[in-house]
Amino acid sequence: MSGKSTIGQRYYGDIAPGLADYTDRVLFDDVWERPGLSLRDKSLITVSALVSMYRLDALEAHLKIALDHGVTREELSSTITHLAFYAGWPSASSSIVRLRKILENLPS
Repeated sequence: MSGKSTIGQRYYGDIAPGLADYTDRVLFDDVWERPGLSLRDKSLITVSALVSMYRLDALEAHLKIALDHGVTREELSSTITHLAFYAGWPSASSSIVRLRKILENLPS
């Protein structure tokens, strides 16, 4: 994430500038930049939590972020498959559909 984030601004800055500001400054510019875990590991943890909580809208953004952080397509697919047995089949199935949509829109 290094540097000043604009993720919140991009997703909802036009309708909720305060929430976008907190998202950028606190979540992405502070929490995500804290030492202890790599951005790659933080992405896998975040994807796992979002799949488990069935938070598909946030998951879509974080799947893209995970790819940017070096998590592979295969690792994301395997993570979601593994979570089917812990987070539930519907969560995993819906999450895989979201992953497919994202991967189809990426350059080969």
